[in-house]
Amino acid sequence: MINVSERASEQVKTILIEKNVPVGYGLRVGVTGGGCSGLSYALGFDQKRDQDEVFAVDGLDIYIDRRHLMYLAGTEIDFQDGLNGRGFTFNNPNATKTCGCGSSFSA
Repeated sequence: MINVSERASEQVKTILIEKNVPVGYGLRVGVTGGGCSGLSYALGFDQKRDQDEVFAVDGLDIYIDRRHLMYLAGTEIDFQDGLNGRGFTFNNPNATKTCGCGSSFSA
């Protein structure tokens, strides 16, 4: 399971409208190799694939490749818009180490 805060959900819905994302696309959450801690978070809009787990959160379809679930289970995605920066943040209970910017981690 993955959690999306109300602020993050509203921001994703705003982006869906602003970018005119086609119907049937959902929010893909994943990890990629790289970053200063070993793994980086990936967010984007995509269609469902056969190997995906689908989570419905606050009216959003969230797609996560089953291979990424072990890194993302229990993660909360939030959105910050303040003096220290603007963007999506990840609170990942599986991360044993994170970088200073919060965009990469190791598990």
